[in-house]
Amino acid sequence: MKKVKLGVLVSGRGSNLQAVIDNIEKGTVSAQVAVVISDQPDAFALDRARKHNLPAVHVSAKGYKGKRDEYDALLEQELRKHGVELVILAGFMRIITKVLVNAFPNRIMNIHPALLPSFPGLHVQKAAIEHGVKFSGCTVHFVDEGMDTGPIIIQAVVPVLDNDTEDTLAARILKQEHRIFSRAIHLYAEGRLTVKDRRVFVSGPENKSGEFLINP
Repeated sequence: MKKVKLGVLVSGRGSNLQAVIDNIEKGTVSAQVAVVISDQPDAFALDRARKHNLPAVHVSAKGYKGKRDEYDALLEQELRKHGVELVILAGFMRIITKVLVNAFPNRIMNIHPALLPSFPGLHVQKAAIEHGVKFSGCTVHFVDEGMDTGPIIIQAVVPVLDNDTEDTLAARILKQEHRIFSRAIHLYAEGRLTVKDRRVFVSGPENKSGEFLINP
């Protein structure tokens, strides 16, 4: 099977990046990381990439305040230079614009630590606990021009325990992020994802939504 070329956009420590790299090296994800790009020069994710001899690039956002389209054009240029086929947002702390969305239609994936469409944006574990939900989780979705509004590919469900804090819930959700992000990438690489209107359909022997219920 041909390996899909990934461009990974990061801003911080890159734990989801590391999980993807690990699964690629295990042979469970049919992909290769073509380039890792960060808007932050000291992002630990860049160090992770270099330790695996992967191209690691800092594309500075300085001077582009209020010029998001221009910055995204720089990202597009860098991604295309490395022959990227699928863009992965792994803790990239910027809202991308239509420049990048139009350049890679239904070819940009994001991982969000909540069960969308509930709790988009930031500090979602805190919001889930304060709201009193019994279940939370994480979502992999294709990216559109909205904030966490794109078509949902796969979700994992995590119970919210009575003694959970924001940190304990986040840690338990993160384990499932590492699991389902790689799964979504592999499904894409196998050519099994089809987007119709707002729905993502998975073809093949596992013809189901891909949801997982995770026990405490």
